[in-house]
Amino acid sequence: MTAPPLQFELPEHMAAKKIISRLGNKIDFQIVSEQYAIKTFYDSLDWRLYSADILCELNQSKTASYISLIDRNSGECLALENLKEVPRFSSQFKNGSLKTLLDSLLGIRALLPLCQLPHQVYQINILNQDQKTIVRIRLEEYEGLDGRISLQPLKGYEKEFDRVSMLFEKSFELTPTTCSILNNALKLQGRRAKDYNSKLAIKLDPELRADKASKVIYRALLKAIKTNEAGTIADIDTEFLHDFRVAVRRTRAGLSQIKHVFPDSVVAQHAGFFSWLGQITGATRDLDVYLLNYKQYITALPDSLHDDIAPLYAFLKQKKKQEQTELANHLKSQKYIKRLLEWEQYLKEALPEKGCSNAANLTIKELADQRLWKVYKRLIKEAEEITEDSKAESLHALRKTCKKLRYLMEFFQSLYPDDEIKTLIKALKGFQDVLGNIQDVDVQATSLKKFSEEMMVNKVQSNTFLAMGVLVQNLETMRCAARKDFAKQFSLFNQEENRTIFKSLFAPQVDIKKP
Repeated sequence: MTAPPLQFELPEHMAAKKIISRLGNKIDFQIVSEQYAIKTFYDSLDWRLYSADILCELNQSKTASYISLIDRNSGECLALENLKEVPRFSSQFKNGSLKTLLDSLLGIRALLPLCQLPHQVYQINILNQDQKTIVRIRLEEYEGLDGRISLQPLKGYEKEFDRVSMLFEKSFELTPTTCSILNNALKLQGRRAKDYNSKLAIKLDPELRADKASKVIYRALLKAIKTNEAGTIADIDTEFLHDFRVAVRRTRAGLSQIKHVFPDSVVAQHAGFFSWLGQITGATRDLDVYLLNYKQYITALPDSLHDDIAPLYAFLKQKKKQEQTELANHLKSQKYIKRLLEWEQYLKEALPEKGCSNAANLTIKELADQRLWKVYKRLIKEAEEITEDSKAESLHALRKTCKKLRYLMEFFQSLYPDDEIKTLIKALKGFQDVLGNIQDVDVQATSLKKFSEEMMVNKVQSNTFLAMGVLVQNLETMRCAARKDFAKQFSLFNQEENRTIFKSLFAPQVDIKKP
């Protein structure tokens, strides 16, 4: 049996006072309060709560201020906490069901205000013959948006609730809704829910000329850079810089791997700029990673060394602050603003009737097949040459080739059967992870040794350096384990099923026919 609606939308012509007047002719009720309130919606930049069908609301009035988590589909309140201000991170909430739910969904992402809606709110109790409250009603009247009626059922009065819900739907002819007022408010801002996602979702016409399609790809990446720019400068949470860097890396990979679709002079000019962006953001991101891994560092140490490692955290925080200031200055500089604007203007310019090269005049599907097959074969060749004695530089070069292939596959994903291309991306990601682990522990071990030298100037106690030495040893153990896992992960990636899909999707016919 379908549950009765919990929420109704008021028609544009129907004011709250009119509803209340009509309600008095149908049922006994009591207006508990009438007051001005402000509703503010919160979510992470990448809509983690909304994607989990949850809305986060801060409701403020003269008499109350509380944050609630609402089921986006049913309107049910999942958690509520009296609060005057919303903390930035879930870890800053007090222990309870609301914090637990936010922790599981937000992770390290910050809660950001989406929009603020002033409104008049009426709290109404529906009464039975004994003057007992059987249903609570919240009636909200907004400026420029349709009002809302929300019903709260009370335990023991389920049948009464059904009758009240039916009254609004049938007698008042109100439309039940599961669509949050947030969606309507976003429309007024020219936005929509889930309008940002770090995952690429570029739709390409297979017949589109390669140079034109390339601009479509770069415009999507530029949007990601600009979306994360302010949050990176303000250091709102670490994922802003992470997504900023990923969009920069993807752009660099595109300029180096989607070859000859733009004039060489254009590529050289802008590739240098994005290389610079990669350099100036690297140190801050590395320190973010160290701070995020700090709990793992502690866990890996004996209990007796936990206090001794504390100065490392203070050192990392101070160093991160310095690097963040320098990074923010770079991203507010005329050099950055001017060069990014030049790139944006180039992407907006119309291309000539004929492309600058044979590659530019191919369809994007033709070019994608060529590039993906060539980089895939290079990856296999490099991976097969790796032995137990291979130097770190060889593994790092292989990792970069893996990134290039993955970025190309993500750029061109819409050109291929969804299930097959996703299978290959997932397999490649698994192989990338082991290469990433090898590189990361190498870099972290080297950095910890460098940090210990810098910390000596601060007259840190010797026990801290002892603890840091243990950390370096642990990282070396992890590196050895990752090296041993390399052959297994490459074997999984290079299994016959994946090789068959790669060939069927990307290989030219002449290659498929070869024994």
